[in-house]
Amino acid sequence: MSNVSTNTGIARWLGIAAILIILDQITKIAITSTFVYGEAMPVTPFFNLVLVYNKGAAFSFLASETGWQRHFFTVIGIGASAFIIYLLKKNQGQRLLSWALTLILGGAIGNVIDRILYGHVIDFLDVYIGNWHWPAFNIADSAICIGAVLFVYDELKRSKKPASGT
Repeated sequence: MSNVSTNTGIARWLGIAAILIILDQITKIAITSTFVYGEAMPVTPFFNLVLVYNKGAAFSFLASETGWQRHFFTVIGIGASAFIIYLLKKNQGQRLLSWALTLILGGAIGNVIDRILYGHVIDFLDVYIGNWHWPAFNIADSAICIGAVLFVYDELKRSKKPASGT
């Protein structure tokens, strides 16, 4: 009976990650079908939709390298995803931690799919103030960031709890 509830619990988190991956990929397909590379459409005084490609990692880290980074970040993304699935299976009863891991997992896989299919990550969300633009990002990046914040919050929350038995 324990294995049934364990499998159902992990399936729920993997299902949420799958929905996130689908949402990420649909938005990327919509943007690439609507925009040409570099095209921007103002939405608000601080937000544009724009089609850009990121061959690097977060904030275009290593984007100007010769191409080896595509394979490097793909392997890291796959390895991180496998480790996150292990952590989800091990900690699925911890709701906040599971949400954090699920968001990071969905985002990581969404960006790995881009690297495998296109050799770069498709970014399209452009937030700015005046002439200063935050690096463009996507749904997967947003999920990773939200998941990371939840992860840190969960860790801080747990570290403040007194140890049991003392």
